[in-house]
This record gives sequence, structure tokens and C-alpha cells, in this order.
Amino acid sequence: MTPRETTDIPAAQGDTKGASVIVNAIAVLRSFSSEEPLLGVTEIAGRIGMHKSSVSRILATLEQENLVERDPETRRYRLGLGLIAVAGPLLAELDERRVAYPVLRELSERTGETSALMVWNNNESMCVEQIPSRHQVKHTAPLGARYREALSSSVQVFLAAEDPDRVRALLRSGAISMPGLDDAGLDAYLQRLGEVAQRGWAVNYGETSLDEVGVASPVYDHRGNVVAAVLIPAPRFRVSPETLQSLAEACVAAARNVTQRLGGRAPH
Repeated sequence: MTPRETTDIPAAQGDTKGASVIVNAIAVLRSFSSEEPLLGVTEIAGRIGMHKSSVSRILATLEQENLVERDPETRRYRLGLGLIAVAGPLLAELDERRVAYPVLRELSERTGETSALMVWNNNESMCVEQIPSRHQVKHTAPLGARYREALSSSVQVFLAAEDPDRVRALLRSGAISMPGLDDAGLDAYLQRLGEVAQRGWAVNYGETSLDEVGVASPVYDHRGNVVAAVLIPAPRFRVSPETLQSLAEACVAAARNVTQRLGGRAPH
């Protein structure tokens, strides 16, 4: 073995170890959600399949960088404000978010409901902008909230633009969740996505949460590709069938407006 070969091995091992540490740190950060923003070391370790001591060391490093913080009462961890500094430049440069903001404000004023902009992150719908409803009772989600339920209205919009084989793979692997999925249910869901694509909007009428209705419509870029979705989430008790139709029309109009402002075009 030459000296060069001898020195190459430790370098490769160091690269692998460094990559592993980064992957584990990302897994720790991703274990937090809007539904469970506070987690203890044991809970995180169980979710990502790591030893508690390893998780504790990662959290200590993340805490030093303000990427997580510890609740003074429960001593459990939550995501820290340092993440905003990391994500801020990306959000500022996200054309869809910047262009959509005034449209979302107008949409919320017109409908009285929350409006949001969602983007597709490989296998999840993610909230990148939101204007809360003026009503005391409303549905909102923090920026960065992620949705992987097949019946979520924004997920339907994004999957309606995907190749059917990829949709099947996402559902069968569990990357997109759909309880009780079987072959008949998968075929019915693909048919539903076809209707969404043809109609131009998707609805989730209490299917993922009994007290919530969601309506979403696609935003297109200049190639005719879906790059975002405008979403209206609302309390179910305020949405009758007639109201649902008016919300859908307002959502489609807003998505079309954002598309035009982006210089995009909807496919024929």
C-alpha cells in the first residue's frame, strides 16, 4: 500500500463520519412539529432510532447555536429562533412568497378566512407564508408547517401534477399517508387527483381534521409547472356547501393572480 493510499483512507472515513453527524442533527431538528413543538431527549431518541446520549450531545450543540432552546419549566426542547436566521435569506429570495403576499392579504380580506402559500418539498406540502383570519375562531399553522396527508387539499394539488406512478410509490411507501389504503382506494384516489387537475382546485372537507375545511388551487411558473398552491383553511362550522363554492372561486382567482404576477401560465 502506498503512502497516498494510506492517507486517503482516514480522510474518507472522516468525511463519512462528518456526513453522519450532519444527517443525525437534521433528523433531530425534523422530529419537532407544530403538533408537538416540545420534546424531551427520550422522545426524540425513540423517534429517530438513536441512543439518548447521542441525541443529548447533538441537542447541546444545537442549543449553543440557538437552533433549539430548552423550556425553563419542563426542561424539554423546542426549535430555536436561530433557525429563522438560517431560513430568512431563503424566504426573502423565494419569489413565490414575495409575489403572493399582497394577493394573500387581499384574499383574507375578501373571504374573512386565513390564506396561505404552500410549496412542495419532495414529498410534503410546506407553509411558507400566511395571513391569519380576522375572526377569533380560525385555523392557522406556523411557517414551515408540513403536511403529508393524502387528503390534505394542498397535497392533492401537488400530487395531481405528479406522475401517477410516483403518486403510487409515495402512497405505498407511506411517505404520503392515507389510512386504510388498498388497491381500490389507490385507484379512487388517482381518479380524484384527475378531477382536481381538471377542476383547478382541491377540497378537504373535514377529512383530515373533523373541524377544518381546506381549499387549495395551484400556482404555475412560466413552463406551466406547479410551483406553489394557494390555500384557504377555515373552521368547518363556517363553511356550508354554498360557502365552499365561493371560497373555491376566490382561491382559484388568487392562485391565477399569483401565477400571472410570476409570469407563469396555466397549462391548457
